[in-house]
Amino acid sequence: MAWLVLVASGVLEAVWATALGRSDGLTRLGPTVVFAAALTASMAGLALAMRTLPTGTAYAVWVAVGAALTMLYAMATGAEPATLLRVVLIVTIVGCVVGLKIVG
Repeated sequence: MAWLVLVASGVLEAVWATALGRSDGLTRLGPTVVFAAALTASMAGLALAMRTLPTGTAYAVWVAVGAALTMLYAMATGAEPATLLRVVLIVTIVGCVVGLKIVG
């Protein structure tokens, strides 16, 4: 259950990171509200998952899921260039997360 909560929190990290970028320095109401709600839920989920998972592993997985999804979304929307090297590096991040799950 903790792993599921952790991954969901990582997804919410991607949501708040994207919303923060779209908030124009927290001056646009819609993205700012999405940012605040997703940030709160993401942190709460991380805290809940860390009750049973090791801190280092939980934090690394949370960051990796959020970073990978944020990059994939940015590439899918054209906000960032989609190159083979970027995709390979994102796959490597995901592979490391799977490795942490296997050994953790």
